[in-house]
Amino acid sequence: MRFCNIPILSLIVYSFNKSNLVTVWTSFSLKWYRALWSDDELINAAWLSLRIAFLTACASVVIGTWAGFVLTRMERFRGFTLYTGMINAPLVIPEVIRGISLLLLFVEMAKLIGWPAGRGMFTIFIGHVMLCISYVAIIVESRVRELNLSLEEAALDLGATPLRVFFTITLPLISQALVAGWLLSFTLSIDDLVLSAFLSGPGSTTLPLVVFSRVRLGLNPEMNALATLFIALVIMEVIAANYFMQRSERRRLAEVL
Repeated sequence: MRFCNIPILSLIVYSFNKSNLVTVWTSFSLKWYRALWSDDELINAAWLSLRIAFLTACASVVIGTWAGFVLTRMERFRGFTLYTGMINAPLVIPEVIRGISLLLLFVEMAKLIGWPAGRGMFTIFIGHVMLCISYVAIIVESRVRELNLSLEEAALDLGATPLRVFFTITLPLISQALVAGWLLSFTLSIDDLVLSAFLSGPGSTTLPLVVFSRVRLGLNPEMNALATLFIALVIMEVIAANYFMQRSERRRLAEVL
């Protein structure tokens, strides 16, 4: 496991390299971070990717939680097998097929009803949500199956409405699954290249597309600096998520005691 982290560590180290060559160390410098800050194309692409990833994660958690509850708590209904297949399909269908399907869908919709007028941030957002819902639904489904139903039944017997039981009892119990689903959706969205390539348009180039187009022309030390910043962002997100989950767990234990 530690061996797998060596490439990431070397990338971080060489992001502080003054040399124009990616793998030749000369001296310590913040040259490439300053260059990155003045690179408008990368900054705009990174900001667009962050916005799409944030919106995708939030929407996926809301829809995926509902989908996971339907899979777990509702009795089998007509079309249940089809519903389950639709939830799990994005996990097994190649991303290229999903990208082509969505592209054709948007093109035909534009011909029939005039929407969407063009491909951009919103079409990328829809594609990413379609991908991430499945992951969130499976995470929530596995967590809900482990819940003790007696807690919810006791709250219902004491006069609480089903909606209040969900927000007071169920939601805190599955909060860790929701955080995990949010972080996973954020990571999948910000890392996606194939769907973004099919669903993007002029003025909506995401960060993976910009990085991929530049790497094809040769390695640039500026990419090391960019990757280091994103690694730092992910580490801070994980630390913050663990802190809030532990805090909520301690608060819940204090209320019980």
